[in-house]
Amino acid sequence: MQKIKSLMARQGLKSPQESVVDTSPVESFRTPSKEELRELREQPTDPQAQQEIIDSIEEVYFSSDSFDMVQYELEKLPPDLNLLELEEYRDKLKRQQAAVSKRVADLILEKQPSYVKELERVTSLQTNLQLAAVICTNARRQLHSAKEGFTEASLGLLANQRRRQLLTGLLKSLRTIKTLQRTDVRLSEMLEEEDYPGAIQLCLECQKAASTFKHYNCISELNSKLQDTLEQIEEQLDVALSKTCKHFDVSHYTKVQLAYKLLGKTQTAMDQLHMHFTQAIHNTVFQVVLGYVELCAGNADTKFQKMPYKDLCTHITTDSYIPCLTDLCKALWEVMLSYHLTMQWHDEHYKEEETTPGADDSSTEGSDESTVGRSYVKKKLEHGLTRIWQDVQLKVKAYLLGTDVSNFKYDDFIVVLDVISRLMQVGEEFCGSKSEVLQESIKRQSVNYFKNYHRTRLEELRMFLENETWELCPVKSNFSIAQLHEFRFMGQCRSPSVSPSRQPESTELVELCLFEQYLQGGNPFEMQIDNKEEETEDVLASNGYESDELEKSVYQDYDSDSDVPEELKQDYVDEQTGDAPVKSVSRETLRSRKRSDYNLNRANAPILTNTTLNVIRLVGKYMQMMNILKPIAFDVIHCVSQLFDYYLYAVYTFFGRNDMYESSGLGLISSRLRTTLSRIQESLIDMEAGGENAGPHASPEERKEKVPSPHLSQLVILTSSDTLYGLAERVVATESLVFLAEQFEFLQPHLDTTMPSAKKPFLQQFYSQTVSTASELRKPIYWIVAAKAIDYEQMLLLMAGVKWDIKEIMSQHNVYVDVLLKEFEKFNQRLGDVSRIVRIPLPVSNVLWEHCIRLANRTLVEGYANVKKCSNEGRALMQLDFQQFLMKLEKLTDLRPIPDKEFVETYIKAYYLTENDMEQFIKNHREYSMKQLTNLVNVCLGSHINKKARQKLLAAIDDIDRPKR
Repeated sequence: MQKIKSLMARQGLKSPQESVVDTSPVESFRTPSKEELRELREQPTDPQAQQEIIDSIEEVYFSSDSFDMVQYELEKLPPDLNLLELEEYRDKLKRQQAAVSKRVADLILEKQPSYVKELERVTSLQTNLQLAAVICTNARRQLHSAKEGFTEASLGLLANQRRRQLLTGLLKSLRTIKTLQRTDVRLSEMLEEEDYPGAIQLCLECQKAASTFKHYNCISELNSKLQDTLEQIEEQLDVALSKTCKHFDVSHYTKVQLAYKLLGKTQTAMDQLHMHFTQAIHNTVFQVVLGYVELCAGNADTKFQKMPYKDLCTHITTDSYIPCLTDLCKALWEVMLSYHLTMQWHDEHYKEEETTPGADDSSTEGSDESTVGRSYVKKKLEHGLTRIWQDVQLKVKAYLLGTDVSNFKYDDFIVVLDVISRLMQVGEEFCGSKSEVLQESIKRQSVNYFKNYHRTRLEELRMFLENETWELCPVKSNFSIAQLHEFRFMGQCRSPSVSPSRQPESTELVELCLFEQYLQGGNPFEMQIDNKEEETEDVLASNGYESDELEKSVYQDYDSDSDVPEELKQDYVDEQTGDAPVKSVSRETLRSRKRSDYNLNRANAPILTNTTLNVIRLVGKYMQMMNILKPIAFDVIHCVSQLFDYYLYAVYTFFGRNDMYESSGLGLISSRLRTTLSRIQESLIDMEAGGENAGPHASPEERKEKVPSPHLSQLVILTSSDTLYGLAERVVATESLVFLAEQFEFLQPHLDTTMPSAKKPFLQQFYSQTVSTASELRKPIYWIVAAKAIDYEQMLLLMAGVKWDIKEIMSQHNVYVDVLLKEFEKFNQRLGDVSRIVRIPLPVSNVLWEHCIRLANRTLVEGYANVKKCSNEGRALMQLDFQQFLMKLEKLTDLRPIPDKEFVETYIKAYYLTENDMEQFIKNHREYSMKQLTNLVNVCLGSHINKKARQKLLAAIDDIDRPKR
């Protein structure tokens, strides 16, 4: 093969590929010559045959342009060459080449018009390009001329102007940078002036300017410095915000809030503010308590500052407890007032923002954000109210429980209660809280204190009662418990000594909210000292006499009355004052006063003792405690009831306990009073301590709640007839109890308002079963005087000596009537003597006269029942005696009707009854005793009742008596 290639090379032949590569593109598409076209036309033109020849060409010839057909054909030659085969194969290849050439020629002929046309376009394009080259040459030549003649001179000026502008901008930037470098000095000055909004505004503007010149190297350092300054401003702003927690200043707080608004940290500021308030509460109470602890300790070596607040409270001494509590509440008030003013500032600020209309609709998004911020701040502030008050309660609770106050003086403990009550009032106005934490802690302390206090007071009351001589305590006629400073807390019980012009002012002050009242200054916990200065009272009368002109007029010279005994006239004449009456009094009124009210020097002054006054004061103290501390109201009222119970029981024990009237049948002690006395004895009186056996032994716990029964002072003599068996003492004791009951009635509405609803039945029962029975003690107490003041036994003896079976009607009454009337006149005189010592009120004189008259009338009936024989004339004499007794008696007393008058008259008239009427009389009149009824039947025997009827009537009497046995 190499030989063949070398041979072809020597002859100058090239391979078909090389011949194709060497030809230019124009030459490769040249138009075939005529000879070639002729040859091609001479060849067979059968398209099908021609196509078959082309199809017989191997596919490898069409594979790629880089195909070497010569190499391919030479490699196909067999090792042994055959000339004939080679020629045949060569002819085949020629035919294939001819077919291809013909096909190419046909295609060339077919595309020749397009070729010519395209060739013309190429020629035209060549011409245009030559023209464009000429134009470009001319333009370059002309631009060169313009450059030399215009651009270098004119545009040079423009370049210089531009450079000038750049340099001017650079100078301005340098000046700005210089100003930025000096900004820190101005910022420091503004911070010292507390112009936080201006400082933040300036710092933010500097940061904005620095970001504009951040391409300068010096600005990067300044930017970091400004950021540090801004953080420093925020720290100082936080300190300034904390200052508002104790002393709120509107202008200061406005600056702080505006500064935070510029920073876009309004919500963060609110979170910080609440944290500062919490911290302020802790620091404030700790510093107050620490100051008092260190002051009382006297040495600085002890490490009180490191103690927890709760432990520190346990080191407060008794003397410093109240001052420390007051200062503690004052300090906490300042914190709460600052919070209140903070909320007020935000409310007013938001109202101003709502009333200011927006600029345009473009600020809608900012307005929405502002609304969300306001809503967050408002909710945060409202939630903070409860949180801050809870912190205050916990701090005060720790202080309250840190000291045992059970041994405090009453006034000191009342001050503690009053301070805490005022603090709870502050809490209610602050956030509407009921202060459960404070109530629970003060209730715990109050219960412990009150148990010890009440036990001590009951023992003191027993001591007072056992040393009481039951002498009159002289007080003014217009005395009212409202005049006692223990009852000054009752606004509705204003003392008459207080000027009416001052009352509306105090009412207006009460209606004002504490935060409004002390907005401009002052402190609600400073009122305690002011109140103590007014604790003065003037309730005692000078030397037991009143200077009131109206009272003097009562004892002016009265016209004499023939029906008034000389003794009573003389009593009133001795007390003449000679002063002209201020107010006219009717003669009938004065006459009534002379007869029924044995008063010489105090016409309207209440009757009470020192012990009564002490009990009233004690009730006032109890009510103060109850008024301040509502949760223990029931416990206090229960103890108040025990004070009254013990006083009532003592009066009854001293003056009313007597077995004589149990058999009198007069019903002196009502079932209600008997039940009340039994209840008091069982629940309050320690019978074992007095050596009395009142039933099964009580447990120590029960005995601890009871008080021994009191004993009457040996100085009180109740057995002397000269003093009407201690009538003055009995009047003072009984009427002081009645006066005490009246004061309890007066206090009932106030007690009812403070009593819990569930416990009100106890209060109602106390008043209906106990207080209302005070006046019922008059009957048993004064009955003893009435039973001993008149000698009824002597009258029975005198009546026994009278002969009743007379045959003539007598016109003269018996002597025993005169003797009995003498006894009554003597009794009346003794009443007058007693009235010089103590006023005898009308109800008392009525009870005394009623008892005496009842006993006299029953003695008359008893005397008539002792008669063995009696005629009709004797019965007439009985009626004459009784009528004479009534006539004289009505001149001695104003009591109408005469008690038991019908009791005597009915018994006398029963003598005239027939058998049937007598039997009916026995059944209907069971007020008479068996002896009296039996005597009535026996005396009537023989006159108009026979023996058979007598037996029948006695049997009826026995039937009546049988159920009583």
